[in-house]
Amino acid sequence: MRPRTQASLAVSGNGTDWVLLNASPDLPQQIRLHKPLHPRCGIRDSPIKSVVLTGAEIDQIAGLLSLRERGAFTLVATSASLNAVTANPVFGVLAPQLVLRRAVTAGEQFELPGGLTAQLFCVPGKLPLYLEDEAAPAASDPETNVGIELSLGDARLIYVPGAAAVTPAMIERFARADVVFFDGTLFADDEMIRNGTGNKTGRRMGHMPIDGEGGSLALLEGIRARRIFVHINNTNPILIDDSPQRAYLERRGWEIAEDGMEIVL
Repeated sequence: MRPRTQASLAVSGNGTDWVLLNASPDLPQQIRLHKPLHPRCGIRDSPIKSVVLTGAEIDQIAGLLSLRERGAFTLVATSASLNAVTANPVFGVLAPQLVLRRAVTAGEQFELPGGLTAQLFCVPGKLPLYLEDEAAPAASDPETNVGIELSLGDARLIYVPGAAAVTPAMIERFARADVVFFDGTLFADDEMIRNGTGNKTGRRMGHMPIDGEGGSLALLEGIRARRIFVHINNTNPILIDDSPQRAYLERRGWEIAEDGMEIVL
């Protein structure tokens, strides 16, 4: 099993200006391991010009605290996610005169540094765990959990690190993409219950399983894009290189994300 940090992507349209898709708690390690994200010159320099959030779970926002060294960037998210960040006073360390917070709505097209065009889209999910009411676990705001589509010319990349289900609109969007990064948290819905690491199913946590009826493997079978699983829990056997589950997915045309993976479109 190869070591992997948590799910964040760094994307650039020009090789100079970089956009982060989510900011995981281990972001400093990810930056150290990826030279294009290192400071180039000057005091407080950083090639990271924007961070786009697909939600406000801890593993999507905690890394923002590592970007507080008075470097300028834009934080982009839906109003639901930005409100969750704003409500937590610890994120006040992101100096407002340097970190611009920009709310966008699902379906709105917007520009990102480096020539990228982006659009957020709604994905079935749930509230962040720390905001969740056990009596009402489902997300009340459809923009609590989103995916992102990035384009540059004819090239299209889609990132969906968390999905409780796949809608027809999502499948239609995926069909136009060159690369789809998709939620691979659990192989089986009851995986964590069976191995004693948790007491909730994947769907209860806002993550559809890979295998089984209604799983992502079956629902996304016809997508021609390069398909890569991300956000993989440490209980998931697909992390083991020689596991039968890993071989099964690879035969079905899927890849497993790993640290240092680079994709050029």
